[in-house]
Amino acid sequence: MADITASMVKDLREKTGAGMMDAKKALVENGGDIEKSVDWLRAKGLAKAAKKSGRTAAEGLVAVETNGTTGAVVEVNSETDFVARNAEFQDFVKKTASIALSANSVEDLASKGFGGGKSVQETLTDLIAKIGENMTLRRMQRLQVGKGLVAAYVHGALGEGLGKIGVLVALESEAKKETLEALGKQIAMHIAAANPESLDVAGLDPALLERERSVLIEQARESGKPDNIIEKMIEGRVRKYYEEVVLLEQVFVIDGETKVSQVVEKAAKDAGSSIKITGFARVQLGGGIEKEEEDFAAEVAKVANG
Repeated sequence: MADITASMVKDLREKTGAGMMDAKKALVENGGDIEKSVDWLRAKGLAKAAKKSGRTAAEGLVAVETNGTTGAVVEVNSETDFVARNAEFQDFVKKTASIALSANSVEDLASKGFGGGKSVQETLTDLIAKIGENMTLRRMQRLQVGKGLVAAYVHGALGEGLGKIGVLVALESEAKKETLEALGKQIAMHIAAANPESLDVAGLDPALLERERSVLIEQARESGKPDNIIEKMIEGRVRKYYEEVVLLEQVFVIDGETKVSQVVEKAAKDAGSSIKITGFARVQLGGGIEKEEEDFAAEVAKVANG
């Protein structure tokens, strides 16, 4: 039997919101494996959430930049939020996002010329020495389409193209630029709020889907219903899961009733030209760990309607 420590119980409780005795029992039942214990608690209906809670130490800024058919999003971390409001730091992040339009990876971006005979990384090193706080060029993503455009949106903006969450949406189409810009921004706002895992069902991580299916099966078995009923229950719950994590299956947060796929179809019909979302990128400051509980969906809907 695995040695179940108080810190393990505390960790599991923080991740799931389960009670102390339930958390301890889950760890005992699963040999001290935290992730298996999370799934066990979810299957028993004892977990309030399967996500980690608490704050991340990462501060800084996320920046987006687009240029027609190309878009880039970068994250630069600092130790404190105070630095994120520093004009020189903001200028660095903004220019770095522009340079990222031609970069293939964060390593490639770091080595590219920034100006003054120095690379992006060398310029950042100088900024660290000047401001006196550690900073890191953490990650970047770039999207590109042949025809159409890449749209962008920043949530929690601190300046033009700078904020806490940066989103890119790649739209392949021959429709008018104005049409694609309007649609792209709304889809990007939806992504900021809904945080989808994949563009479509085919793009969903098989391991993630299998893990979810296993939990759903255990939940259904707890009901005591016969296998043929359980199978139908699972099918329905998997479809519901798709609606939660797959972009094209999600309900559009701006109107609260139409699927994203239907929103795109209607826009294409109105434009008289096919429109296809070929990809998206969502970068949240701090690696995607929520720093505080915020109702992004309500905020985005308020901005869109207001």
